Order: sequence, then structure tokens, then C-alpha cells
Amino acid sequence: MTRSLLGYGVIAGPVFIAVALAQALTRDGFDLTRHAWSLLANGDLGWIQIANFVVAAATTLACAAGLRRALAPGRGVTWAPRLVGGYGAGLLASGVFRADPAMGFPIGTPEGPGAVSWHGVLHLAGSTAGFLCLIGACLVIAHRFAGEGRPRWALYSRLSGALFLVSFAAIAGSGGARWGTVTFVAGILISWGWMSALSIHLYRRAEPGRG
Repeated sequence: MTRSLLGYGVIAGPVFIAVALAQALTRDGFDLTRHAWSLLANGDLGWIQIANFVVAAATTLACAAGLRRALAPGRGVTWAPRLVGGYGAGLLASGVFRADPAMGFPIGTPEGPGAVSWHGVLHLAGSTAGFLCLIGACLVIAHRFAGEGRPRWALYSRLSGALFLVSFAAIAGSGGARWGTVTFVAGILISWGWMSALSIHLYRRAEPGRG
């Protein structure tokens, strides 16, 4: 059961990224350097990205359950799963509460950030809370690995959390500039990569006879 749950953590990021990129490269008017992936939830094909958020949320919550089993006993067994679960809840909120059209996407939308609706506010609040939970999870796991005498994993986890925080600050403070969007995409790739790598690592340790 533990390894099955961690398996969802392995695939959560790659599936989410693949589906989002496939849309980003094929939907008319979408520019990877200007538009956040959340905007893909708009338009006739918006249901694809909404479903992508929901599936990512479900697999991340399953990963959180796997972490609770794989990390017991020891440091982080309580908060690491809770924080990863919080990230999963943020993904779910991002799907349920759609981001508002902006920056000229979908086609026909005026340029600029545009008006923010009630569901846009909840989207921002849910995603922000989820991102902060993920950053916290990176730091908690880093503390766990440091205590186990695994300095490389501790450093990797700290760097992943720090870089994702920088990328989130970039898109929040860039005012829609291309550099902020590109930086945030890089942060998304780093954070999902960390979750997949952590799940693989713990998956292997969960094998019979492995410590």
C-alpha cells in the first residue's frame, strides 16, 4: 500500500506538466512566456485543464498518504504529509475555482490583468496557500534528511523550496512581465521534480529489506 501511494507521487508532476504543455503548445493564442498555466482553464477546452488540476490534486493527496506511512516513525512524519496534502488541496481549489481570463487569453480577452471575479479571488487564495504548503514541505523534509545524515537530500530539498519561493515571488511581483512567467514555470518544474524524486527515493526505501 505504501509503495502504491508513493507511486502516485512519482507520476503526479509528469502527468500534470505533460497535459499543461500539450495544451499550451496547441491552443490558439496561448504564449508560454506570457500566460500562466491556470489561464488554460478558460475557453471551450478549459475543462481539460480543470480536469488536470483535479487529477493532480488526487494524486498529490495519495502521495501525502504514502508519505505518512513511509516516513513513520521519525521527524516530519506529521507535518510533511499535512503540508503535501495542503498542496493537493490548493490544486483542487485551483481547478474548482477558475482563474479569470487575462493578458489576451483566450483570444478576444483584452490585454492586461483584467477584472478579478469571486472565483478568481478564490483561485488565487487556494493556489497561494497550496504553494506555501509545498515550500513548507520541502523544508520539513530537508530537516528530516539532515537528521538522518543525508546532506545531499537535505540540500536538494532546501534548494527546491527556496527556488520555488523565488519563482512564486517573481510572478506575483512582475506585473505580468515575461520574465516573471518564465521564472514561475521553471519553479513549477523544479517543485514537481522534487516531489517525483522524493517519492521514488522513499518508494525504493520501502522495498523489503531496504533501509
